[in-house]
Amino acid sequence: MAKVYSTQELIEILEQERRACLRGERLNLSATPAIGLSVVDQFLKPEGLQKFTAYQDFKAAVHDYQRSHQVSGLICHEITLKGKTLSYPQLHDQLIALPEDLETVKAAKPALLSFWDEVTEGMDLYLRVNNGLNDRQISKADVEAIALKTEWATLFKWEKSDFLEILLQLGWGKPEEASYRRSWPESGTEDIHAVNPGNQPIC
Repeated sequence: MAKVYSTQELIEILEQERRACLRGERLNLSATPAIGLSVVDQFLKPEGLQKFTAYQDFKAAVHDYQRSHQVSGLICHEITLKGKTLSYPQLHDQLIALPEDLETVKAAKPALLSFWDEVTEGMDLYLRVNNGLNDRQISKADVEAIALKTEWATLFKWEKSDFLEILLQLGWGKPEEASYRRSWPESGTEDIHAVNPGNQPIC
């Protein structure tokens, strides 16, 4: 019986392939950057697109492997804020979520929201609007209302000695397609930023 690669092994394989593509060891020679204007096309270098396309093709093959062998795209993510630590399942950014993975991240949402409430107490909350161009200050009740309409959640932080920003992504649909609005409105996120009073989100 053939070996089935684990989630961690697929992550390592993808990272090795990404490095090989960046070094130019893998190229998709059929990918050529051309927009049809000779004045512009002469300045477009094909190698960058060929590297990018080669990696995207490889990643798509890994995603097919995940589906056919039922290999999860989830990793255990740990975040520590204000002396409190939370571990929760999160989709790795280079893999896809299987249907079971989606159920797992949905089940983790209540614990994640409870942690968010604790660590953002007293912070200012902002909702990213206008396709990420602006931020609108909102209340905790607004966050709760948004959370009711979404399926799963994830957290990120940016922290320095004099600055803290916490991002709560409340999402729906496929996590691998949600962040960049590739399949809006079937998949997407509402991004809520918490910052210390008087600060503005910068991330």
